[in-house]
Amino acid sequence: MANGFTVNAHRSDPYKNFRFHVYCDGALVLGVSKVGALKRTTEVVTYRSGGGNTHDFKSPGRTKYESITMERGLTHAPEFEEWASRVHPHDGSSNASLAQYKKDFVLNLLNLQGQVVKSYFLIQAWVSSYQAMSDLDAGQNGINVETLTFEMERWERDLSVTEPTED
Repeated sequence: MANGFTVNAHRSDPYKNFRFHVYCDGALVLGVSKVGALKRTTEVVTYRSGGGNTHDFKSPGRTKYESITMERGLTHAPEFEEWASRVHPHDGSSNASLAQYKKDFVLNLLNLQGQVVKSYFLIQAWVSSYQAMSDLDAGQNGINVETLTFEMERWERDLSVTEPTED
């Protein structure tokens, strides 16, 4: 029975979920500690055929790409807040700056050796929710994070990334 790996047939375990890189505008986005799942759902269109309508037929309909939430440790880096402000300005006005409010991302999954094993393009993303910091709690010991939720037109797997040879 195949184990899911063609180049590394000796490998028996799947890739871990804690090694990844996020790129935006060609630069590594530092401090990202969590990225939500990539999920798409296709609606089901049900119909009946005249004369033979004893059961339903099904066809694919519209495809929806779910929003993604990204978290990173709170620093003085302004990129997330500035990007979120393009859709909703700080002053609360409705004068959103829609110039360059959509961005493309690259999400790379890495193996334990740091090699890219899968890569995805997140296309035409825009901010739908921005959280400037997490809850403040003097009784806890943790890192404060800023959270960004974004919508996107679609995501695509980069098929040029193939399984690397592991030692």
